[in-house]
Amino acid sequence: MPEPGAGYGRGPEQSGGPTYGPGPATPDPRSPMDSPAPAPAVSPSVALRDALGGVRAEVAKAVVGQDAAVTGLVIALLCRGHVLLEGVPGVAKTLLVRTLSAALDLDTKRVQFTPDLMPGDVTGSLVYDARTAEFSFRKGPVFTNLMLADEINRTPPKTQASLLEAMEERQVSVDGTARLLPDPFLVIATQNPIEYEGTYPLPEAQLDRFLLKLVLPLPERDQEIEVVARHAAGFDPRDLRAAGVRPVAGAEMLAQARAEVARVQVSREVLGYVVDVCRATRQSPSLSLGVSPRGATALLATARAWAWLCGRGYVTPDDVKALAHPTLRHRVQLRAEAELEGVTAESVLDAVLAAVPVPR
Repeated sequence: MPEPGAGYGRGPEQSGGPTYGPGPATPDPRSPMDSPAPAPAVSPSVALRDALGGVRAEVAKAVVGQDAAVTGLVIALLCRGHVLLEGVPGVAKTLLVRTLSAALDLDTKRVQFTPDLMPGDVTGSLVYDARTAEFSFRKGPVFTNLMLADEINRTPPKTQASLLEAMEERQVSVDGTARLLPDPFLVIATQNPIEYEGTYPLPEAQLDRFLLKLVLPLPERDQEIEVVARHAAGFDPRDLRAAGVRPVAGAEMLAQARAEVARVQVSREVLGYVVDVCRATRQSPSLSLGVSPRGATALLATARAWAWLCGRGYVTPDDVKALAHPTLRHRVQLRAEAELEGVTAESVLDAVLAAVPVPR
């Protein structure tokens, strides 16, 4: 497993590693009724971190130059959250998900979202069996570990909404019966940022249910040369075994890692910093919609997972900063006049992080 600064030591979308503080802040002196008791100290398991670090190496055998996205997907698995992948066609979004599932030995299904896709095509439906004269439930592709919702904004809102219960409750209700989804369960939805003709943008309520929005950039020149060279050497993206991708972790290991992440300590000062960052977005003159309380809890969760991946049992303000952009960028909405002036969600978040005082 790379040490901080070489691998997981960099934020999912940072070019430099965070500068860690001197340690956890002094516990709040108030009574236990005013503040929850601190979690017991956790020493991140080296074996678990090494295994999840190996996932990046396995994915790199098939996907070039998307380490930040792989890190984000691992964080989402540790937080049991969902991911929105945004990138132009041809940057290996689908291949990334398939390779991740192979490296983690998880089941995956891909659904191509189209204008004629119906909710039952995603969740499953009741089917009449003439032999038994009874209805039986036929599971849809949502019953899997990693569900790739390809081009989710190309299907109407009725079908998009069929995922809401699955994403929030991790179950599907058909004919009044709730059916639990497998664990882990992760929706990875993709969308094209430049083509809007014939699309149905996701509503704010559904965007808020995605833990992270990861942007897959076009590769650098050297990386693109490596991609072309691999194809020239006979690389087949449909045959991951031939590329040498093998399972290095699994569902049980993820469950153990999640249990450790849940014990990562967060001081009251850092909790206040998370809340202050989110509240500052609601006061920004460039935004018509700021980050909701669900966004604050999401930022806390991703910061804890990042701290654990960095080998620490406590969260620092730098962990919050490292995950602020991928966790919050899709939870804010720009005013029309701000968009006309060239303001972006990224620039607003940069201004917020620069303005909110950092606890010491």
